Formats: sequence, C-alpha cells, structure tokens
Amino acid sequence: MTGTAPVPFTADDYKARMDRAARQAADAGLAGLLVAPGPDLVWLTGYAPPAVTERLTLLVLAAGREPVLVVPTLEAPDAEKATGAPALALRDWTDGKDPYALTAALLDAQGRFGVSDNAWALHLLGLQTTLPGTSYVSLTEALPMLRAVKDAAELERLAAAGAAADAAFEEIRNVRFSGRRESEVAADLAALLRRFGHSQVDFTIVASGPNGANPHHEAGDRRIERGDMVVLDFGGLRDGYGSDTSRTVHVGEPTEDERRVHDLVREAQEAGFRAVRPGAACQDVDRAARAVIADAGYGEYFIHRTGHGIGVTTHEPPYMIEGEEQPLVPGMCFSVEPGVYLPGRFGVRIEDIVTVTEDGGRRLNDTERGMVTVD
Repeated sequence: MTGTAPVPFTADDYKARMDRAARQAADAGLAGLLVAPGPDLVWLTGYAPPAVTERLTLLVLAAGREPVLVVPTLEAPDAEKATGAPALALRDWTDGKDPYALTAALLDAQGRFGVSDNAWALHLLGLQTTLPGTSYVSLTEALPMLRAVKDAAELERLAAAGAAADAAFEEIRNVRFSGRRESEVAADLAALLRRFGHSQVDFTIVASGPNGANPHHEAGDRRIERGDMVVLDFGGLRDGYGSDTSRTVHVGEPTEDERRVHDLVREAQEAGFRAVRPGAACQDVDRAARAVIADAGYGEYFIHRTGHGIGVTTHEPPYMIEGEEQPLVPGMCFSVEPGVYLPGRFGVRIEDIVTVTEDGGRRLNDTERGMVTVD
C-alpha cells in the first residue's frame, strides 16, 4: 500500500508562500529573509540543491521586491527546474567571483534580516564582512510560526503520512518481539515505513525494558524478553511531509503496575488532545497532559515537553511546553506525546499527531492506544 499521489504544489503555491513570508518579515520589523538550503528553502520554492556544498546558495525575500535566488552557476540549471522558479529571479555566480558582493547588492546595507536556522556560519560571516551594518536573527526566533499553519494540501499530505505510520504499527504488532534484538525490530519498522510510502525514515526507536526509561534511546543489541514493556517511536517523510507516532506494547501479559502506568499515560494523552482548540495557548496542551501525570504522583517522571510541531520536518515550531503562549490556530499540526519514565524499570509514551480544527482538534493517528500485547 502506497496510496494515491498527492496533488502537486504549483508555482502559484510557492509564490504565495514567498509573498506571505516577506510580509511577515516586514511586520516583524525585518528588512527581509535570507534562506539557505534546507527545509525552509524547499517549502518556499520547491528547490533542494543536488548537494549541500560550501558554495553560497541563498534565497533573498523582502516585501515589495521580487524574490531572488542566488545560486552557483553550475547549479543554476537545476534551480531553473524547481516548481517555484517562475515566481523568482535567479542570480548566478561562478567560481572565482565573490558571491557576497553579488548578494550584498540585493540587501539593505543597514538592515536586520531573518536567517534560516541551518545557514552556514561561513556565509553569514561573509555577508557581515561585506555589509558590516547588517544584523541577523534566526528564523525560529523571528518568525517561529512561518510554516506552522498548514493549508489543505499540506494537511492532506500529513494525514497520508500519519496513515502510513499507522499501517506500519498494525504490521509491527504482529511480528515476533521476544528473543529478537531491538535493532532487528527497528529495521522491520523502517522497512514498513518505506513499504507504506515513506521516502525518508528519520527514526525508529525501539526501547525495551529498562531502556524504555530513556525517551531517545537508540535501538541496540539488547534482546527483548518476555515481560518487557517496549516503547516504539517512529516516523519520517512521505511525499515531503512528516509522520511521528509512539505506542508502547508489552511482550506477554503486563503486571498490574505496568498496566496502571500505561493507563495513566493514555489518560494524560487524551487530556492533552482534549485541550486542543483554537485560541488555547500551546502551554495549555502541556498543562492538561502534565496535570494528569502529576496528580497521580508521577510528575517527576514526565521529563520532556508534551509536543512539537511537524510539517516538512518531523520537529519544528510550535512546541507544546510551559511558557509557550502562542495561540493555537486552525491548520497547526503537532504531536501530543506525554510519557512516564521509571529509571531501571520501563517507560511508556503514547503519541499522536493532531491538527487544530475550527472547533477543536483532529488526530492524524488512530491506532490502538490501550495496552497492546505482542509475542
């Protein structure tokens, strides 16, 4: 099962994104945005350079001006093929020339610019040397919600990615766990994600027994035993958009204590989901889930935020965490993933991707959240 191909994004879609980003930059008091190769550039233009090199590639956006993509001459033919290319101007430079002088001519010499988080220091320092009057701030700091609100086409891709991850879980719960290494089950999960349409697998956490108390445990050589609780957390990209889901299974019948903790996390996850509605603050989702766990006496064992945004990357703003007062807006997508981690014993995490609707929230994952036993 790979599903039907999504409706392709058009040049008009990318133009609308670039226009919106430039307007938001101006509203934030910035002279413009400088976007290096990476998720932001793909989202804004549809262009991903064939390889990330030391040669400067930079999208320059400013309100009221035509978007300009500065590219090395040898990569210009690929840039011209990008879906968003008709909505921007290309400026190429050859080896031996100064790309910073070319870029500087496009910038306000005294301006403050938002810069994509993964821009190379080499290039930022080159621009600062050429234009010492400029200053810079990261996009996550300046425009954290730039990609946060998804349109209908993006939501469709996220829903398809979530359904593919769900299909992978339904398959993995039928494989044998006991006696096998964590790394073997993780390899099964990666293969299933690809079978169900993922082009990129970002992580396949398989954390058994005491390893489950480490939220970011990397699957290793530990052999899974009967009686183990096993945290499964996996995801990646399908048609350019992310999946990320967690379920905790048990090898054989659980103890009453294990079942009680699992039920507690499920209740907390439900509370976090029920807190999703337009106008609520991101921290309200965290507070709702955390209160359930804290009230049961396990607050010190919930050691991470309740959620993170998802889109063209599997982790991006907004974050469901105390202190984040950003209001929820229809079209936002993020995880709701409380957990309890008992050192030396086991861990439990349950995670769905949720999108904000006009009157609440909608889950993009819908596999069993109750206790699932495996062999």
